[in-house]
Amino acid sequence: MSHSLSAVKGASVDVVVPARALISVFYKDGVVELAQYLSSLGCEILSTGGTAKKMREAGLIVKDVSEHTMSPECLDGRVKTLHPKIHGGLLAVRGNEQHEKDMVDNEIGVIDITILNLYPFEATVAKGSAFEECVENIDIGGPSMLRSTAKNHAFTTIVTDPSQYGELMETMKANGGGTTLAMRKRFAARAFATSAAYDSAIASYFAAQLDTNAPVAARVYKPEYSLKYGCNPQQKPAGISSILGHPLPFSVVNGKPGYINLLDAANAWQLVKELKEATGLAAATSFKHVSPAGAALAVPLTATECKAFEITEEDAAKLTPGALAYIRARNADPMCSFGDFAAISDVVDEDTAMYLKKEVSDGIIAAGYTPEALEILKSKKKGNFIVLEATPNFVPPSMEYREVFGMAFSQKRNDIIVSNDHLTKTVTKAAVTDDVKRDMILGCITLKYTQSNSVGFCKNGQMIGVGAGQQSRVDCVKLAGRKVATFSLRQHEQVLGLQFKAGVKRQDRVNARVRYIEGDFTAEERVRWEANFDEVPAPLTAETKAAYMDALNGVILSSDAFFPFRDGIDHASKVGVSFVVQPGGSVADASIIECCDEYGMGMCMTGVRLFHH
Repeated sequence: MSHSLSAVKGASVDVVVPARALISVFYKDGVVELAQYLSSLGCEILSTGGTAKKMREAGLIVKDVSEHTMSPECLDGRVKTLHPKIHGGLLAVRGNEQHEKDMVDNEIGVIDITILNLYPFEATVAKGSAFEECVENIDIGGPSMLRSTAKNHAFTTIVTDPSQYGELMETMKANGGGTTLAMRKRFAARAFATSAAYDSAIASYFAAQLDTNAPVAARVYKPEYSLKYGCNPQQKPAGISSILGHPLPFSVVNGKPGYINLLDAANAWQLVKELKEATGLAAATSFKHVSPAGAALAVPLTATECKAFEITEEDAAKLTPGALAYIRARNADPMCSFGDFAAISDVVDEDTAMYLKKEVSDGIIAAGYTPEALEILKSKKKGNFIVLEATPNFVPPSMEYREVFGMAFSQKRNDIIVSNDHLTKTVTKAAVTDDVKRDMILGCITLKYTQSNSVGFCKNGQMIGVGAGQQSRVDCVKLAGRKVATFSLRQHEQVLGLQFKAGVKRQDRVNARVRYIEGDFTAEERVRWEANFDEVPAPLTAETKAAYMDALNGVILSSDAFFPFRDGIDHASKVGVSFVVQPGGSVADASIIECCDEYGMGMCMTGVRLFHH
């Protein structure tokens, strides 16, 4: 009999010292070390097949399950552990007189720990295996033992993943070689979640084979860490979970990210990762409230851009691609980027970190960080700057689920990455160059992660105006077009020539330039604005602005959906648009093409709608 039968009349006990363990695993990492530890405590080891062979090769004494049950494995191994001497040993309530009598009468010995993992059904499906092979990789005995052990967790311990081996051994070492009730209960919860996810994968696979929806879809989440609150302070509790069996798409290197931070990070990282894949250039974005304020590629800065972005030409020439891309992204709309969440497709180096350090920003997600860069970023915001590192080679599930107001929405992930292959349909008279196609790709992928309706304007590898979330497409164009005008006029010689008082902060200079361009001051605002200067600047007149904008050209307009009317194109002509990229598919396509031809604009239709909600 096991030591664990010292419990009285079925009451749970805190610490259970195991006398017998059943080990049957598909993934054998770490199992020998665990078995050696259990054996050193005098725990008998039962096992099957390849697991038993591996442990015997390591010099361990192992008893075959067939010897324990006195029944041979049969049906090509389909029946090994489906036996009363296995499940009776797992389910017996310790201290229950009737259970103890039944065990004696039927020669059933207790089993105190089950260590298993299940046949790789999902991996077999992912390999594109034949239906028959997938079915053969449906585990029967494993889930049965898992559930029996987990149900009786008051006395038995179920271990379903190698990541639990360390905790199991540490707990036993700290408790005289026994497991605690708290750990057993926690491991049981993990086991039932594992079983639910496994069965859900099987059900979904069978439904797909029958071309029907699964009768039940189970999503099993593993809580990773809690958050201070959700979108708003009153939305508590809040937290982040991974999908069981899958890692998070990032790791937290520094700081404590919030709910909106992580939504920004998830969208921002996808954006820059896809831009890098599609163009081969380093990419960056500046995110605010789940839409990009700016996004850009590593395209060299012009001399005028250097002045507008407050960087010397000498320093600009030394920028790494990731830093160059982020300087462009941040300076697309520096007023909106205040307090942004950044993303960079490449490893962040020391120079990039030094640039980030001087900006007002909440955090960053990137491919990685040099040690020097990481130390700089960790010191930002008194150590509270959020640093996330993207999980290498992360592959998201093909289906996405979302709960809203008591309903569960599901859809196939939007995994199309717009590339040159989508820009082959030029429907207007104007020619489209390679640089234009590069910026069309930039615009499309940026809008893929912008709240719809959305349009974006870009030029020279940089988004220079993004209009997000408007109900009318022409309103999106007007909103983004206003940002294009502001971006462009920041490079006007009068704006570049503004002479600020010594000590005026960087963000205050940014805001002052924008208000100078806009010019619509209240009386009280003007007093405070003029205080930034030793000598009050001459106004930037409407005539001066109009003449400057009339000379602008080469801008690309991107839209996440078709243009239902030509009014959007008409307005875009006022902000230097020379090229348009959009999905097409409207009954008004012919009139949109005609409109573009009237303005001499080139247009590509991708056939890919990019709504994002």
